[in-house]
Order: sequence, then C-alpha cells, then structure tokens
Amino acid sequence: MADKRNDASLGELLAPYAGRVEAGLERWLVEPGTPETLAEAMRYCVLGAGKRLRPTLVHMAAEAVGAGALASEELLARAAVAVELVHCYSLVHDDLPAMDDDALRRGRPTAHVRFGEAMAVLVGDALLTRAFGVLAESPNAADASVAGPLVGILARAAGAAGMIAGQVADMGLCDLPDGPEGVQYIHLHKTAAVIRAAVEIGALCGGAEEGQFQAVRQWAERLGLVFQWVDDLLDATGSAEQLGKTPGKDAGTGKRSAVAELGVEAVRRQVEQMSRQAVEALGPLGPRAGTLRELTGLLARRTH
Repeated sequence: MADKRNDASLGELLAPYAGRVEAGLERWLVEPGTPETLAEAMRYCVLGAGKRLRPTLVHMAAEAVGAGALASEELLARAAVAVELVHCYSLVHDDLPAMDDDALRRGRPTAHVRFGEAMAVLVGDALLTRAFGVLAESPNAADASVAGPLVGILARAAGAAGMIAGQVADMGLCDLPDGPEGVQYIHLHKTAAVIRAAVEIGALCGGAEEGQFQAVRQWAERLGLVFQWVDDLLDATGSAEQLGKTPGKDAGTGKRSAVAELGVEAVRRQVEQMSRQAVEALGPLGPRAGTLRELTGLLARRTH
C-alpha cells in the first residue's frame, strides 16, 4: 500500500507541470507540411502518455532558482517541450529491433510494432530535429541570446558524448571498465545526461546565479543515477502491468545493470545513499528547493 500511495503522490506532484507540457506538445509537436501518416505516428509516440518527468524538471529548476526574467515564459515552455521530444525520440529508437527489441512502451505497442520499423526510425529522426526547431522558433527577440546556449546544452546531453555514448556503451559497442564503474558510465550518459540538461536548461531560463546553477546541476546528476538504479530494480522485480513495458529485459539479454553487478539489496542501499546526497546538494537553494527535495524521495520509492 505504501508504494501505491507514493506513486499517487508522485503523480500529484508532476500533474500540474505535465499539463503545461502536454499543452505545449499539442501546440508545437507537428509542424505544417508534415505528412499525415508521419504526424499520426509522432502523436502516438508523444502525446497522452508518460510521466513528463524531464520537461517537468525544466519548470521545477526555474522555480527553484527564483524564476528570474532571463527568458520568457514561452521560451521556458518551448525548452520543456524540446527536452521531452528528445526523450521520446530516444525511446522510439531504443525500442527498435536493432537495439532493445521491445514490444511494449508506456503500456502500448512500441512504435515499430504499431507502424513498422522504417516509420519508427523516421519518427525518431523527426522528433529529434523538431526538438531543436521548437527551441529556435520563439518569436520573442529577447530570447535569442538564451536560446543558443539552451540548444548547446541539449545537443551535448543528447549527442555523441552524452546519451548516444551511453547507448553505445549499453549495447556493448565500446570498451568499458569491469564492475560497477562501467555500469555507472552507462547510467551517467544514457540517463543522467538528459536529466541534468533539463535542470540546467530550466536554471538558465530562470536566471540562476553560478552557485544556484551548480547546486541544481549536482542534484540532477545524482537524481539521474537514482532514477536509473530504481529502473534497474524495477526491471528485475516488476511486472509488465506495473511497469507498462517488458520486465526482465536486462537479465534476458545479458545487459549490464546495477542489479547484475551489485545485487538487489546493495542497489537499494545505493539508492538511499545517493538520494541523501542529492538532497544535500540543494542546500544553497534553501526553501525554494522544497519541491526538488520532495521529488527526490518520491522517485527513489517509485514502483513504475
């Protein structure tokens, strides 16, 4: 029962932000001239599903640093949408037969199952490029000086030294150290990089001072590890109904995971320790970081 209450509380915390993100996705996802078959597949892969955690972090980080006037509300909204589009693209490509070959995502057939492999590849391509289009199209001229750095942050996090490096490592396509160090490399790049970027983008939009920026950045990196470690635990212990995706994939494919390296109980202890460190990193932000502190605990105890 406690886990169900925790998930309900997490949903309640994210819901107001998720509603704003959903409105932005509806507004900016499909650009004029997109073939309807492609637009349908894009909508299927993006709208009406998912926690919207990463775009919510954009808004939460801006609030935590004081939400100054460095960027407009529209650019903040566009930045959150861009982060979610990058995340959704990564899920579509991650599920492909050449990658994880998953049939279930967010409780529904994956893109390649629903639309075919070729369309799934193209949907992922479309979502990635649309993310940067959404960021660049803000009509507010004053946002131009901020939009460039935001694009840079997101591109680095999603690129060859960030999320894609993590996927290459996860697929065993590069050399990694043995043991937990190699698994942490995967987690820091494949998962934590975009979570950190979302927080950096929100902090920049909110006019963060250097100390504030570094505080939320350190929190986000630790939160990214917590999130992925919990994912590894759920993959090892959860059900398809609970998770909305196929469980047991890591063990079934021989992929390196925190659970495979350390065992379930050791990973649970690591989640607790890293959660404490994440909360401690927020010290310089004072009471404004209350929502981030609450989110840390809820994510550490989530069940899906």
